[in-house]
Amino acid sequence: MVHTPPQGTPRAVAEHPALRTGSKLKRAPARVLLVDDQKNMRTTTALVLQSEGYEVVEAESGEVALSRLLDEPFDVVLTDLKMTPLDGLAVLRGAIEISAQTQVIVMTAYGTVESAVAAMKLGACDYLPKPFQDSELLVRVQRALERRRLEVDNSLLRDEFRARYKLDALVGRSEKMRELLAKLVRAAATDVTVLISGESGTGKELIARAIHANSRRATQPFVPINCAAIAETLLESELFGHEKGAFTGAVRARRGLLAEASGGTFFFDEIGETSPSFQAKLLRVIQEHEVRPVGGNSAINVDVRVVAATNQDLRRLIAEKKFREDLFYRLNVVPLTTPPLRDRREDIPLLAQHFVEKFNAREKTRRTLTQGALTKLAGYDFPGNVRELENVVEQASALAHADAIAAEDVYLESLEQAPRVSRTLEQAVEEAEARAIESSLARNHGSLERTAADLAVSETTLWRRMKKLGVHRG
Repeated sequence: MVHTPPQGTPRAVAEHPALRTGSKLKRAPARVLLVDDQKNMRTTTALVLQSEGYEVVEAESGEVALSRLLDEPFDVVLTDLKMTPLDGLAVLRGAIEISAQTQVIVMTAYGTVESAVAAMKLGACDYLPKPFQDSELLVRVQRALERRRLEVDNSLLRDEFRARYKLDALVGRSEKMRELLAKLVRAAATDVTVLISGESGTGKELIARAIHANSRRATQPFVPINCAAIAETLLESELFGHEKGAFTGAVRARRGLLAEASGGTFFFDEIGETSPSFQAKLLRVIQEHEVRPVGGNSAINVDVRVVAATNQDLRRLIAEKKFREDLFYRLNVVPLTTPPLRDRREDIPLLAQHFVEKFNAREKTRRTLTQGALTKLAGYDFPGNVRELENVVEQASALAHADAIAAEDVYLESLEQAPRVSRTLEQAVEEAEARAIESSLARNHGSLERTAADLAVSETTLWRRMKKLGVHRG
């Protein structure tokens, strides 16, 4: 191998597709597995790659390489062909079987046409004969990374990807959704805390469930709790448990939900609604992995992964002394943001069709959406986001005059109103939420039980939101 400094080669800190979330976040360096049984060759090649910003892991044999591939992800595998007992072709086959999107470049001093053809037929993305120039090596690796990026982006659109990662409920092919799903899958493989931010109705709990389903805890409990739906005086008892006689009505000891969820994932929805005193206790749970039941003297060890969600600006709450800054940083290890529907309008037709099919399966009907109906839906802002879209589509499916849902069957309240005056985001969300509740109450003839089920919330949450928003059953 002849080393010559590459002329004009940019620093190749590749954008890892699974962490590509915009210019505000630091891009992770691409990971290269370098496989060669010659130490000098490994060392010099690794230095070239590291000088260009790549993260390089060395493997001195095919067996070590396959072990590494099973334990951790790599973007590119650069492997020598002639090794014993496992040669480069065995590494190639193993790499593709373990992760089809990992790109493999085969290098060898025996640069015959036959070996190149064999490697390419097995799925190698490139072939690099020894000796090679530094610039040639870097160009080949960069080309492999670009091919990997395209394959990952395309795979996020395919049904088999969604089925593999249990993402069927997360409908959308927009760039924002692809970025969210890619980061979700990477974060799920770890055990770090995740904070999901987004407006009401954007599917934060669906994201939390997808994280759990793709984690090592997937076979253990997923326990969600809506912090705003439980009175502050009961929240601590619900989560931490209590001893007999700890308070009036505590006739027997009770294990808390955190202990029940041990080994699994605990989802704190609307975490911004909690008090600073409760936040201090939750911080201890995250830091010490233990809870102390109300009225108890000893702590109980719990092993839970914490995922939290909020539709509020926690940084603003911190400034207002309503949310603890130390808890925020404990929760915000991996931040995920669910985009509002108005920022991914191209997903509206897909979501609308999804909801029509859901309605058809439940009601044994054969409704379809006309182009006119889809155009009308795509032109609306949906301040209530996906939840509002689902309600609108369900209403149109129920009241349509024929199986083909026309534009006139789609009722969008705000289109009939006068131009909207300036208002805050919170006011807009509350107005949309009130409309969604009123519409569901009308469909369910005022039944709180059926309305709560319709909106996928508890009756307590529904009652609390109705009271706050001034919505009445009549």
